Amino acid sequence: MRVENPANASHCLSSSDLLPLIEQGNKEYKMDEVQLGSHTIRSHGFAIARTHMHDWLILVLLVVIWVVILIIHPFYRFVGKDMMDDLRYPLQSNTVPVWAVPMYAVLLPMLIFIFVYIRRRDVYDLHHAVLGLLFSVLVTAVITDSIKNAVGRPRPDFFWRCFPDGKDVYDKWGNVICHGDKSVIREGHKSFPSGHTSWSFAGLGFLSLYLSGKIKAFDRRGHVAKLCIVFLPLLVASLVGISRVDDYWHHWQDVFAGGLLGLVVATFCYLQFYPPPYDANGSGTYAYFRVIEESTANTTNTINAANLPNAMTGEIQIANQQEPTDNGFMGMHLARNSNSVLEDVESGKS
Repeated sequence: MRVENPANASHCLSSSDLLPLIEQGNKEYKMDEVQLGSHTIRSHGFAIARTHMHDWLILVLLVVIWVVILIIHPFYRFVGKDMMDDLRYPLQSNTVPVWAVPMYAVLLPMLIFIFVYIRRRDVYDLHHAVLGLLFSVLVTAVITDSIKNAVGRPRPDFFWRCFPDGKDVYDKWGNVICHGDKSVIREGHKSFPSGHTSWSFAGLGFLSLYLSGKIKAFDRRGHVAKLCIVFLPLLVASLVGISRVDDYWHHWQDVFAGGLLGLVVATFCYLQFYPPPYDANGSGTYAYFRVIEESTANTTNTINAANLPNAMTGEIQIANQQEPTDNGFMGMHLARNSNSVLEDVESGKS
């Protein structure tokens, strides 16, 4: 009769016993990962920047391309006398100055990104938010100014840019002969699309998507108040676009096209780094959750490797527990064979 060692009984682990341990390890690891300070600039900043080195180089290239586009002379479209009726709006200053656009479209979102980083200590979020915002604004700027130069549409105040004294002059084909300031005339051929509006929707549109993911605005719980936070940047961008029409620097078509362009580019750039705001993981970057999954897989493999000897011990003990039964069957067969031999001897068959 076999007596099982009670000390080995604690090492008998079946696959059903391993699953709770693995799940517990995964939960503990995820809890550790979401702690503040798990991914900081000091611990992961250099590695992330090195990984996206080519993206930063492309960003610098976009700046150079944009500067070159600003130097290029726009197309001077034919402007006849009969067209001047729609281009006689007064020439006035901008309600939103040019220098203010980068302040609210770039600097303000970056300050919010830094504030979120201070709260969460997630360098993946900070790096990708800044990179995505800069790409959104610069790609929009390159596209906007390229179209401006190619189209050359006159601004609504073109008459006073071309003829500051109010005396219009035309050539034999009926085209304008401007005698105003050259830089003012040149700027007068850059109406379509609106740069103020496209920049505003590129920067503030990206911020709106970012905030909607962070506050989980689309978590299906019906908190409509969250939408006020999401719509606020878009409202500011819309008001900037309206000011361009009120200042007679743009036609309404220019503003509509600029807003659509900026918002589309912002959406594409945001989705390069973040899941959609309505996604369950919409509050973080793809890179962060990828690191979590890889680390969780490594933790699972470690737990499996640590419990493999215990599982093998359990299988051996299960096999040992079955040995008495098998030996019992073998003993019965041997007893039957020996009895048949004795019967043959007694009957004189052997």
